[in-house]
Amino acid sequence: MLARVLSGALKGVDGFLVEVEVDLGRGLPAFATVGLPEAAVRESRERVRSAIKNSGYPFPARRITVNLAPADIRKEGAGFDLPIAVGILAGTGLLPRDALQNYLVVGELSLDGRVKKTRGVLPLALFARSSGIRSLIVPEANGTEAAVVTGIEVLAASRLTDVVDHLSGGHALARVRVDPSSIFSKSRGHGPDMAEVKGQEYVKRALTVAAAGSHNVLMIGPPGAGKTMLAQRLPAILPDLTFEEALETSKVYSVAGLLESGGLVTTRPFRSPHHTISDAGLIGGGTYPKPGEVSLAHNGLLFLDEMPEFRKVVLESLRQPMEDGVVNIARAATSVTYPASFMLVTAMNPCPCGFSTDPRKDCTCIPREVHNYLKRVSGPLLDRIDLHLDVPPVEHDKLGREETGPGSRELRETVLVARKAQSARFGGLRIHANAQMTPGMVKEFCRLDQGSRRLLETALDRLALSARAYHRILKVSRTIADLEGEEKIAPPHMAEAIQHRSLDREL
Repeated sequence: MLARVLSGALKGVDGFLVEVEVDLGRGLPAFATVGLPEAAVRESRERVRSAIKNSGYPFPARRITVNLAPADIRKEGAGFDLPIAVGILAGTGLLPRDALQNYLVVGELSLDGRVKKTRGVLPLALFARSSGIRSLIVPEANGTEAAVVTGIEVLAASRLTDVVDHLSGGHALARVRVDPSSIFSKSRGHGPDMAEVKGQEYVKRALTVAAAGSHNVLMIGPPGAGKTMLAQRLPAILPDLTFEEALETSKVYSVAGLLESGGLVTTRPFRSPHHTISDAGLIGGGTYPKPGEVSLAHNGLLFLDEMPEFRKVVLESLRQPMEDGVVNIARAATSVTYPASFMLVTAMNPCPCGFSTDPRKDCTCIPREVHNYLKRVSGPLLDRIDLHLDVPPVEHDKLGREETGPGSRELRETVLVARKAQSARFGGLRIHANAQMTPGMVKEFCRLDQGSRRLLETALDRLALSARAYHRILKVSRTIADLEGEEKIAPPHMAEAIQHRSLDREL
């Protein structure tokens, strides 16, 4: 007897249809799985056999062949357990085979028949809707995640027996309904307040510029100046995620198995990997590529503290995703693409001991040590960072003051005004911030008057800036003009943008 069950698998952050064909033939009892299954899929035969027996159903003493079509694409993960078990039971006649074609089934089975959570359900739900599949049967723990996708019936199962009862016309599975707007209203939060940072008004202004245009930032200062504290409060002044951005980010977290029970990522990610991370951990990879930190920071922030302590090959691997907004990972078995549109925020000391710019402490480094330390961050990578900010040590008298500068709410309102102007400017262009402008867009939207052009040309000559740095300065000056509510870029806007290239001035 032959039975077919629809299921799905992942390639990158997108789902594709997998047809699970189960044949119960004559011969000695055996259980074979074909169709390029990886180890977790091949091991499903033991989980499926035990789950069927412990759920009270007879396991057929037949020659069982399971084919996962298309056969030329590798299948991974434990999500095929449930469709294989359903196919075997349909092949024995316990389930009507014609009822299986209306459902896409995914889920891992425990040995006692429980349906356990699996990763990648959100992309599969989006695929099912686009393919016209009417219903989706998922583990109960993935119900909210799948139900975020409107226009498809999501049925949550906690045990194999529940699925069998539903498909045989008995007790129906519960349909999961979710209001995405309610998830946003309950889960959103803006984190620590920028008002908690004493002093550093210049740096706060520069970070406001960065947030308004989604610009990359490098902060340079002695230990204890507040670099990490400032970076941790930067998400609080960024605009909220839109629903489309939340879906994009949630797909990455679903594929990585990190999506929480709420079903959506509702706040901008803030990822801060340790400096010992590998290039595969940062960019993504493995035998069967998984998303890295740059993809987990999609539509959010990637913070690299103590930037020169990262291995050089790791830092250089950032260059391509910073330009393209995606990561392409090629392996012998497969090639996948993950989104990686993030805002890079980095921090570093000015020298190995950290005190070369601290007027209160003596630096113990010799010039060659300082030079070698700074050279750990390459020029091409620095070119891709829009703002280089000097973070001075905080004066002691400011630490004890009660009054604070502008808080996150006030700064965020300023950022939102600038972002609104950018949305009006880029309507229909598939970008939402000045940092994402192409050279053609820079030429169109960053027109300079004679004074601004003269100032920029002087900076190019004296600092020996590259063409990439030239475009970065134009983008930052465009953002500063947006913050001031100005349509044209004036010399003060250009001067402030050039001022935020401190490393270029030093080199």
